[in-house]
Amino acid sequence: MKFIIVGSGGCVCLPKPLCQCRVCVEARQKGGRYKRYGCSLYLEDAALLVDTPEDIAHALNAADVRSVERVLYTHRDPDHTLGMRVFQQLRLEFLDYYENIPPSSPVDACATPEVMEALNGISIGYGPLLDYYVGMKLAKRKLMTEALVVGGIKISAVPVDKREPVSTFVFEEEEKGRKAVYAPCDCKPFPMDESMRDADLLIVGNTFVGDTLKDNRIIGPGHLLRQELHSMEDILEIKSELSITDVVITHIEEDWGKSYGDYVALEDEYPGVKFAYDGMALEV
Repeated sequence: MKFIIVGSGGCVCLPKPLCQCRVCVEARQKGGRYKRYGCSLYLEDAALLVDTPEDIAHALNAADVRSVERVLYTHRDPDHTLGMRVFQQLRLEFLDYYENIPPSSPVDACATPEVMEALNGISIGYGPLLDYYVGMKLAKRKLMTEALVVGGIKISAVPVDKREPVSTFVFEEEEKGRKAVYAPCDCKPFPMDESMRDADLLIVGNTFVGDTLKDNRIIGPGHLLRQELHSMEDILEIKSELSITDVVITHIEEDWGKSYGDYVALEDEYPGVKFAYDGMALEV
């Protein structure tokens, strides 16, 4: 299985508009791995994209993605869904539309029934946003009432115990016995599901990195952030308890106050852990 981290950023892009902090200034100057688009993942073997942040069209171009047949949604948060207009970017042929020639292959919009219901609540003046693209025949809903199998890869949803519906996903290439887990956001408490055990790779977000963040904010033992996000110690514990081989940290927030170079240096402190960057290719 070949995965590409299309976007490794958090709820705001990096550089953050207007921000003149060290990390954002460096990102504007250097570009490349120092910049981060919104959080998304691509599985090349299945032409499958996970989530559509607002800047997804630019991120797909930057990652040189050539085919998207299906989009899988983790949850309805704006930074994971409001780039849904990418269905137009992917499939709309403007002249065909005005000659009533329908798109030949609408993109599958895939989610569990619970997440799909939440997605249907995202509305614009025309009504539910996803209805708009389905009505234009640019997308079609596909409910994941059971595992999705594409190209020999089994994709299973594992729910997170949250008030709002959130899915994490297990990707299994059963013939080769390879397994990857994707849990980018809102995954605390982490769903310690047996289907994740012995995974070759965990791509995980919902973390904060280090106890000192942007502007020297200290995340002490009783800080509220620890109730919402995983510390690096939490991630290492998950890795150990589920016997996961390698971990990649994604959904990296600008607020953590660290640049690409800082994360490269930090990798020496965490064996078996890497920090994602846009365009990062991962073979499982």
